[in-house]
Amino acid sequence: MSVSKTVALPTGQRIPIVGFGTWQASEQELEAAIDNALEAGYRHIDAAPVYENEHIIGKTLKKWFDSGKIKREDLFIVTKLAPSGNRPEGVEKFLKKSLKDLQLDYVDLYLIHCPFAYAYGDDLHPKDENGLIIIDPSTDHIAIWSEMEKQVAKGLTKAIGLSNFNKKQIDRILNVAKLPVSMLQIEMHLYFQQKEMIEYCKNKSIQITAYSPLGNRSLVQLLGRSETFPDLFKDNVVLQIAKKHGKSPAQIALKHLTQKGVIVIPKSTNPHRIQENIQIDTWKLDAEDIATLNNLDLGEKGRLCDFSFFPGLEKHPEFPF
Repeated sequence: MSVSKTVALPTGQRIPIVGFGTWQASEQELEAAIDNALEAGYRHIDAAPVYENEHIIGKTLKKWFDSGKIKREDLFIVTKLAPSGNRPEGVEKFLKKSLKDLQLDYVDLYLIHCPFAYAYGDDLHPKDENGLIIIDPSTDHIAIWSEMEKQVAKGLTKAIGLSNFNKKQIDRILNVAKLPVSMLQIEMHLYFQQKEMIEYCKNKSIQITAYSPLGNRSLVQLLGRSETFPDLFKDNVVLQIAKKHGKSPAQIALKHLTQKGVIVIPKSTNPHRIQENIQIDTWKLDAEDIATLNNLDLGEKGRLCDFSFFPGLEKHPEFPF
């Protein structure tokens, strides 16, 4: 078993630098995957209501707690406020629903999943007759953040943060925040390295979690970009560095981020890859490797999760890209 090293949050908590992602994991696959992840040493699990599988995570965690093999305080659990709850009155309601599904009394970190809001309600993906997401353009980040802070006071979460926000939107929160913005979760991988955002967050004492740290081939396929978007598992530069260190391409991609202090949440349902992805603490990339991998950055062309798979969102006044 390989337990990953941890990163300090402004709250004093420590979050494992390698977590287990659950986006795009079906119910049937997820229970076995979490079992394998916990056996492999993962102690950080990333969840969200819009992934529609929090109840499976909760069922699996309860099984582990009941067995005595793991304690609640051993784990770092992250979940997020769904866009359908992105208004002050939705914050506590949606957090309590997540806690019920996860079968937990609290989460370690609660994030505002997106800076935009859908129409308020229980429908996680409300659409009109034309298949467009029904947006609520009246999103008030300051009012939402104030409610997020109240959840810490109530003990329902230990820390709060943001996801998919741009610098202007983060600044708006920082100008009024009474509690620290402990985390920014954003897309980040070899082809989309977000170097400016890393520097910005470092200056603001905000930790970063990279989602889709392996480039997310299933999303590439969903977007119809399989022919044009590079596959880091087949990238000659990555393969050469992997061979040099006797590691897999995935381990090289993850190490490139964690060596910079970025938290990663790779998702896999393959038991071997689940184990492999967490085994990145006992070795390092050298300066030449880092420089070579830095050159793979495509800038904005490397962004995959632009929410184009939810047509209509780009019309929201807080659409971040």
